[in-house]
Amino acid sequence: MTATVHLVIPCFQESLRIAPFLRDLKAVFGTNCQTKIMLVEDGSGAAEQARFLSVVESIIRDCPLFTPSLLLPENLGKGGAVYAGWAQHDDADWLAFVDADGSCSASETKRLIELAQSSSSLDAGKGSPPALFASRVKMLGRQVDRQFKRHLMGRIYATLVSELLHIPVYDSQCGLKLVPRAAFEKISNRLSIKGFAFDADLLVNLLDAGQDVVEVPIDWHETPGGKIQLIRDSWRMFRDVLRIRGNRQPAQ
Repeated sequence: MTATVHLVIPCFQESLRIAPFLRDLKAVFGTNCQTKIMLVEDGSGAAEQARFLSVVESIIRDCPLFTPSLLLPENLGKGGAVYAGWAQHDDADWLAFVDADGSCSASETKRLIELAQSSSSLDAGKGSPPALFASRVKMLGRQVDRQFKRHLMGRIYATLVSELLHIPVYDSQCGLKLVPRAAFEKISNRLSIKGFAFDADLLVNLLDAGQDVVEVPIDWHETPGGKIQLIRDSWRMFRDVLRIRGNRQPAQ
């Protein structure tokens, strides 16, 4: 049987730009019964959540690809929203998330999901297949469209992650990741970062637990309206990397 995937889309104040991505997901995935998608609204407030539901339900109603949306009563941060959604996995083989803005397109999301499902089949009986982290690497056959200042911020942050945590990663922050559920469950109680740097915390703990992680180059197109603020969030992410380093411990 094809491996099942529980795909979470964390959303914070996304009612004005989520619709095109949801329509693309419906068109690309069709009636794929091996993938289920859950939107997690991360405590944006009652008025925003009402607008969000109005937009979302008009698109996903009666579509078997989507499960009921999860509305969080308070803001947990991106990582907190992802983990809250993953907790609703219904025994899926893979846990995944993709950013709500559509910068990682529906077609690229499907491509990585199919790659995960293929690796599950190839590795049957040989232990856990590798986690797949999408990566914005400019290389032959791949298109990455990104503002220079955000590219610069990303490269500085990736260098900090690599040097401070001793991990040779190119792009720890790309908003599309797939993790074997069994591998996640082994480390879930060790994850402490719930903000934007949660990806690095997830990566470190997977690697320290002996889980293989593969960076997969993807096509990526920056979507206007991002929530990251260069100076404020750069400091927060640097602080979180130091915290990850302090918390780091080898698997027992």
